[in-house]
Amino acid sequence: MRRAKVIGILFVLAAEMLSAGTAYAQSETAREALHEARQQARRPVRGTPMYFERDAQGDTVFMETLDPVWIFPKGRKMKGNDWRKYYKLVYNFNKVYPYALVGRKMMAQVDSTLAADVSKRSERNRYINDVEKELFRIFEKDIRNMTISQGLVLMRLVDRECGMSAFNIIKTYENGFAANFWQLVARIFSQNLKTRYDPTKGEDAKLEELCRIWDSGQWDAFYYSVFMERPKQTVIQRETLESEVKKKSR
Repeated sequence: MRRAKVIGILFVLAAEMLSAGTAYAQSETAREALHEARQQARRPVRGTPMYFERDAQGDTVFMETLDPVWIFPKGRKMKGNDWRKYYKLVYNFNKVYPYALVGRKMMAQVDSTLAADVSKRSERNRYINDVEKELFRIFEKDIRNMTISQGLVLMRLVDRECGMSAFNIIKTYENGFAANFWQLVARIFSQNLKTRYDPTKGEDAKLEELCRIWDSGQWDAFYYSVFMERPKQTVIQRETLESEVKKKSR
């Protein structure tokens, strides 16, 4: 009887010791957690905070927004120097393509004005002169600040958008002498104003690919994937001309 009583007392003591040990361990864990929390409170917050959502079952799902990237087609192979040239082409295209798009709108405006409002050669010449002066006011500073490579890319893109080579544009809206003069200047720089834009060959093919990306609305994502920064926006003063046909009063 005494033996059973002693065993029972030992069980009770063991249970109490176990309970006390568990409580002590829990209190130690709590103290450690409190200490860690205090340490975290003293540390400056770094990095990007994540946000979360709870689904219908009450589970927590952490959410993150990733920057868009451009995935190149399989089979694209370039050497280091080729990539540098391509990066330069992408950069120049981003800068000058908006000018080509505005040039298309302005040329369409000039053509429609000549067709509707001009009946005499003198009126046409006065109007073209006014347009030329206005274009210089709008674009001269920007174009003078372009590099030679950017100017050459702009010429190719103007041909693409307007359907005319630089030589024919000068000849149509100015005169044959001016066109031949600028053709001579272009030859000095190993260029040809009469060469037409060909989307299937050489650098024109690369430009055509960039135009398709731009027109698809994916240009910002593509540019970011190349340079890891957002593209700088080209700001143009206005996209329409204010010049009007001046008719002599009789």
